[in-house]
Amino acid sequence: MNKARRNTLSKVQTRLEELAALASEIRELIEAARDEEQEYRDNMPESFADGEKGEAADNAIAAMEEAMSVLETIEGEATEASEHLDTAAA
Repeated sequence: MNKARRNTLSKVQTRLEELAALASEIRELIEAARDEEQEYRDNMPESFADGEKGEAADNAIAAMEEAMSVLETIEGEATEASEHLDTAAA
């Protein structure tokens, strides 16, 4: 592989590393919001917990957990793609 293509791959790897870091940062922000919502749900009076407010909190928590899972996948896939580019540039 020539120097120009290696430089291009190096730039792509840098962007992939940035993507992985950003996905991790966003996941952590969502995790904090999820933890707050879970605490809200846990401290809810039973009459609310068994009603619409409890159900809404449960749905929000589940949706945030799903978003966190997707972001974790993105982080892993970006890292894996960068590793493949290491092999390509070798």
